[in-house]
Amino acid sequence: MAESVSRKGPVGALAQTRAFLQGAQAEIKKVTWPTRDELYKATRMIVILSIVLGVAIGLLDLLLNLIFVRGIAAITQ
Repeated sequence: MAESVSRKGPVGALAQTRAFLQGAQAEIKKVTWPTRDELYKATRMIVILSIVLGVAIGLLDLLLNLIFVRGIAAITQ
């Protein structure tokens, strides 16, 4: 089973790197960046959602702790 490996050397690698960077730069120019107001609103929503989910998970953990740890321990005594 013969494999054909293309060895381009340092010059080929530099050309590939340059082409990649030019392509990446072209794609970055196509990006529509959010305004400061949009960024502020999105960040605020993420922080609020994180706090709400943290509280919900904490309450669920407390409830399950009461049911499984203390409740089952009380039943078995």
